[in-house]
Amino acid sequence: MTVTLDAPRSRTGGSDFGPLARRVRESGLLERRRGYYAWAIGGNLAATAGLWAAIGWFGASWWVVLLGVPLALMTARTAFLGHDAGHRQIAASHRANRWLGLLLGNALLGMGYGWWNDKHNRHHANPNHVGKDPDVGEGVLAWTREQAERHEGRFARWFTRNQARLFFPLLLLEGLNLKLGTALDLRRLPGREKALEGALLVVHAVGYLGLVFTLLSPGKALVLIAIHQGLFGVHLGCAFAPNHKGMEMPGEDVRLDHLRRQVLTSRNVRGGVVTDWMLGGLNYQIEHHLFPSVPRPNLRRLQPLVREHCAAVGLPYAEEGAVESYRQALRHMDEVGAAAG
Repeated sequence: MTVTLDAPRSRTGGSDFGPLARRVRESGLLERRRGYYAWAIGGNLAATAGLWAAIGWFGASWWVVLLGVPLALMTARTAFLGHDAGHRQIAASHRANRWLGLLLGNALLGMGYGWWNDKHNRHHANPNHVGKDPDVGEGVLAWTREQAERHEGRFARWFTRNQARLFFPLLLLEGLNLKLGTALDLRRLPGREKALEGALLVVHAVGYLGLVFTLLSPGKALVLIAIHQGLFGVHLGCAFAPNHKGMEMPGEDVRLDHLRRQVLTSRNVRGGVVTDWMLGGLNYQIEHHLFPSVPRPNLRRLQPLVREHCAAVGLPYAEEGAVESYRQALRHMDEVGAAAG
């Protein structure tokens, strides 16, 4: 989608975001939900431990590899909780959230808290902004026609032309890609952080591989790892893909205020409690981008305030069902890929 930037500016000359921010503060929606997160983290750890116990119990049968499916679901829950810690939604202090992020991310997922936070914060600062948002930067996939035109070689051009059809199969590798990105990023970190994050990543690798190869024969272990990591990548990709793909993509020279920078580039996914659970609250993408520190369970209550405010200032509020959200995202990828020739 090309950016039109024709949404009206503030009619008062001030910030259109200020009145909304004051209303949200007064509503109490910024307050921490410690009870919810204690239950969510505890329940997730218990369910994950139960699945590993079941893997050990049924390890003699090849049917055991199917437990990689619920294991991927629980691993994605861990990732969503790590995401919330990174946005300081869980605890009041930066230190507590950081340690939660390190334990959930590095130790349990094998994904670096420092790497993820750096990348994700740059995305939040300028979502979908070409040249500023790392999520739409140059890479295997093309997000703009200019990027697609720069892909050289017969295979690269074929891949780009077919990237919409290849997107979901490619997500099978996303779990491994996130771990690789983490490992490569360790070089950027200062000494103490590098040592801490690296040590926790080693704890994860030794613990995960040691557990699966102790409980299962080598063949079953490899199949379980493939199912677990593959579906984990697909699950995360399905949670992030509909949020911005196919929405406005401002260029490097475009300047927008906070309200428009976040609303015009984001799309919500309509649904109920099942959608909330499956997408980890990221289906409220507009609300999350406007107020990233609002705890996840408060996003549903925040939505009516944001929708009403957008209508009052004349801003379009994008919200679609899950199928239509994916259709729009894939259509954008297909249109961009056509530029590869």
